[in-house]
Amino acid sequence: MKRMISSVGAVAMLAWFAAPSTVSAEEAIGNIDNGRAIFQNGKGDNVPACQGCHGVDGNGDDGIGTPRLSYQVDSYILKQLTDFAQDKRTDDTMYQMNDIAKALTPQERKDMAAYVHTLKSPYIGSNLDQLRRDGADVGKPHLGKMIVEYGVPERGIPACKSCHGFHGRSAGRMYPAIGGQNYVYLKHELESWRNGANTSAADIAAGKKEDNARTNDYMGQMRAVAKHMTDEDIKNAAAFLTLARPVTPGNPRSPSHM
Repeated sequence: MKRMISSVGAVAMLAWFAAPSTVSAEEAIGNIDNGRAIFQNGKGDNVPACQGCHGVDGNGDDGIGTPRLSYQVDSYILKQLTDFAQDKRTDDTMYQMNDIAKALTPQERKDMAAYVHTLKSPYIGSNLDQLRRDGADVGKPHLGKMIVEYGVPERGIPACKSCHGFHGRSAGRMYPAIGGQNYVYLKHELESWRNGANTSAADIAAGKKEDNARTNDYMGQMRAVAKHMTDEDIKNAAAFLTLARPVTPGNPRSPSHM
């Protein structure tokens, strides 16, 4: 018991120390105004307005599988844009992000990340009832909560919150926010991580990956988790996370990095 308490305490302290204060314009990793201009209006013929797929508020769209960007941390956005530009990650949803990221300069990718970090639309998440009515295979949030908060140790699945923080709200700039993320996107990415776990290192180095295989996770951490997850685990975790809120009625304090 002492060991368990000690481990939980260590994780909590790590998350607390990792959470930076709200980023000001002076502290931002790029030019917020330039990032806003590209997000809202695009850039020439090769970069359409980001809000066309991700929404004016950055909430994304389950209908086309685009992720919520609002409340996402800047370091994560920058890494994903860089990975798209270098083909370390493949957009197999809209098949646009690789070309878009390549058309952005390194500085413009920083500017985009800086602006996205300012998007703070309310946590909405997906309408699971509507998705079910539309024929989507939706998991059970109460079962997903067990995975997110406690994991499934006997099957090698750690608790999502050990890296992503309470209800997946992120641990500062170390790990991305996954709480309130769109269900369709969460499910797709967890499946992609699992497929990526089945891709050999030689194939990754040679650029030989299935379309739905993601391998750009730090130290292979997400692949190591997802490879142990069943289809039901993935659907259940995604269902809980999309409904998860960053605070509770008993603890209304918002995370400092938001």
